[in-house]
Amino acid sequence: MHMNLLDISRLLGTVCVGMRPEDAMANPTGAAIDSRQVRKGNLFFCLPGERADGHDFATAAVEKGALAIIGSRNPFTGRKAKKIAAPVLVVPDVAAAMAAIASVHRGTATGVVVGVTGTSGKTSVKETLASVLGVVGETAKNPVNLNNQIGLPLSMMNASADAAYWVMEVGISRPHDMDELGAILRPDVALILNAGAGHVQELGDRGVAHYKARLLAYLANKGLGVVSADYPELEREARAYDADVTYFSAEDVEELYFASYLGAAGLDRGNFHLFLDGESVTVNAPFLGAYGAENVAAVGAVAHSLGLTAPEIAAGFEAASLPAQRFTLSETENLLLIDDSYNANPLSMQRMVDAAADMAKDRHGELLLVLGEMRELGPESPRYHYQLGRHAAALAPKAVIWKGGQGESVRRGLFDAGYAGHFAHVGDAASFLAAILSVAPHSGVILFKGSRSNKLEELVAAFTAMPGMGAKEKGKADVV
Repeated sequence: MHMNLLDISRLLGTVCVGMRPEDAMANPTGAAIDSRQVRKGNLFFCLPGERADGHDFATAAVEKGALAIIGSRNPFTGRKAKKIAAPVLVVPDVAAAMAAIASVHRGTATGVVVGVTGTSGKTSVKETLASVLGVVGETAKNPVNLNNQIGLPLSMMNASADAAYWVMEVGISRPHDMDELGAILRPDVALILNAGAGHVQELGDRGVAHYKARLLAYLANKGLGVVSADYPELEREARAYDADVTYFSAEDVEELYFASYLGAAGLDRGNFHLFLDGESVTVNAPFLGAYGAENVAAVGAVAHSLGLTAPEIAAGFEAASLPAQRFTLSETENLLLIDDSYNANPLSMQRMVDAAADMAKDRHGELLLVLGEMRELGPESPRYHYQLGRHAAALAPKAVIWKGGQGESVRRGLFDAGYAGHFAHVGDAASFLAAILSVAPHSGVILFKGSRSNKLEELVAAFTAMPGMGAKEKGKADVV
């Protein structure tokens, strides 16, 4: 960071207890909220948690090399004060202190700051865009999906001010979230990937598209919006802002930036035709299925708008890889196992069951769906789950195994649409194994997808532990 501990003390309006002259002039190397992840010179923020209080780990953080501790109280009192000598800044709100420091640090960034938001695919696009921009310059990004009021400031403080690019994912679930996060990030480029049903329990009053498009209000001076043209409500919301906006599409070939799916290129990757404002290139990307064209068009639009050439963009796609539990593929003796258990909403769920069905058809095999409740949908939850059941029925899976709430809504949707396969509502790994054995899968594709609270990863582990189900090879793609 291009500010020292004295600067930070003044910014937060607090006296730094125990700060020596050499400490005052020291620049933090970044930040941490987990003592196990502290690097020498980090600021350590003491946050309260459901199971632990960060103040209790301040000693461990200092022993790992933390430059200073920021908390709502001094963790070094009594005997601890004699053992540990480290500067401490006591503030009324630790999360607010993180935001304030991150905001000032963002102001010192010399490169291009890109904000990425949307309902589905944010993490995959963030990872892929970082890979593409990384071809031409140092690129910082959020680890995995640290994209909220804690994760985004933490990611920003750990990004070098001298990097050529920052690619920061922005996740929202409440009406005020984008205003809080946008004011901290102030992106030079705001990428809005899509807008569908997600977190509608809190965002339903004015619509998800309205709150996603709010990122455009926080564009830095002469900033650029890059927005999907495939969602009419999102496009309408984007046009309400006095901002320079470029549009991309996976549906309208007339848009300046457009992509289409050409087919699979191995277990975990696909080939896409990418049009870049008058030129075109074929790229190999970590996505399988038609849904991936949206991701490819979005990444291509941002990268090309920032001056990257078609060969540079293709090279970045080729090098891209994605995190675990996001359409991770494992080949067993007879089945392709898809683990997309990290999260789910109606848009990503529909896309993923469609992609799994296409893969089963390509393999001339059966389709098995192991799905979990989609959370944070509020009063509309029964309707969205019923629609999921109807949509799944049209794909004719051999079995649908459900975990979590809203199982009756899904069951009704399935059978109202004429589903003739097997349906089971399970509560744990044991009942899941009994259900899956009853349908005796022989060959094809089995998809695991649901919101995190369903813990579908436990069902994945139970399934892969079955005799003959060990993975032979793995790959990754991503939707959420």
